[in-house]
Amino acid sequence: MSGNSDYIYLTERQLKLKKFLRHKVAVFSSFVLFILYLMVIFADFFAPYGMLTNHKYHLYVPPQISKIRFVDNEGNFSWRPFIYRQVAKRDPKTLRFIYVDDTNKKDFIYLFIEGERYRMLGLFESNIHLFGVKEGNLFLFGTDIIGRDLLSRIIFGGRVSLSIGLIGVIILVILGTIIGTISGYFGGWYDNIIQRIIEIVRTIPQVALWMALASIIPKEWPSSYVYLGIVIIFGFISWAGLARELRGKVLAIRRSDFIYAAEITGASAARIIRTHIIPNVFSHIIVIATLSIPIMIIGEAALSFLGLGIKPPMTSWGLLLTKLKEVQTLKHYPWLITPAGFIVVSVLCFNFIGDALRDLNDPHSK
Repeated sequence: MSGNSDYIYLTERQLKLKKFLRHKVAVFSSFVLFILYLMVIFADFFAPYGMLTNHKYHLYVPPQISKIRFVDNEGNFSWRPFIYRQVAKRDPKTLRFIYVDDTNKKDFIYLFIEGERYRMLGLFESNIHLFGVKEGNLFLFGTDIIGRDLLSRIIFGGRVSLSIGLIGVIILVILGTIIGTISGYFGGWYDNIIQRIIEIVRTIPQVALWMALASIIPKEWPSSYVYLGIVIIFGFISWAGLARELRGKVLAIRRSDFIYAAEITGASAARIIRTHIIPNVFSHIIVIATLSIPIMIIGEAALSFLGLGIKPPMTSWGLLLTKLKEVQTLKHYPWLITPAGFIVVSVLCFNFIGDALRDLNDPHSK
């Protein structure tokens, strides 16, 4: 009885928070997303190198994360982790570079080390990076065809991939909420016209529509304009699903006694929608928005992979995968698929959180 009696003294918001915290996978997913967004916001600090920094003598270096050690070949222990410096040699058969350890040189890994200068968030200059080596180079996830550190490019690419989902969802929520609420509240010819438009939009395959509209973006546009164009495309195409679901919710609320009471007292339609309807469907809007973010992340990755999305010098997780169109590249340099892992992790985290938020619509259920 004591366990059930605790719920009597909790507000609905406290009940929802308590139930969300019981969803361990969603809580862990929230922590992972927090770390990812923290890294991409302060990418200059977390990335050991700049996004475009290339190392011409370190092309296609394999990941070094497995080479970090505390004990050297002679059995000597060091409290500070290190890697043996790698030397490039040309394979006489394949003519590709291979990298061997120079056991005479140890590159120790330091935290908060000085490196390339950058302007944090465009506000102040610094040259402090989270980790790195004083001499030699450290490529935890390896390098690409021109010697750019893959980990650094993944961190900078996350700025585009993760922000597109958030900004696109803001547009989706604004359009879907306004159109869906108008359709459900006013009904009549408003509802008929809006529903026919929604049906037309939803009959077109979403990815195909994204590709068609993205291909219209002029190729000579700078990267920032292309980014803005893709965000707008995602937002203006994805609103139909939210609008259709909100229409059903609003139709049910529209017949409620408190809506009739508000109308009798002379409240305007705008006031009723703002004060009574939106708060009652807000939790549903949050759920749909959360579940829409991973769709947009995948959509951006697909467009960039096909060459219709983000253009260099900007980068994204999808753009980093374009080199894998050739099977031979994946065969010889499998670490280049690492950005796909970040896409999978972020999409799964948003889906787990969305599932948990969907359950919160009934906080009194077990």
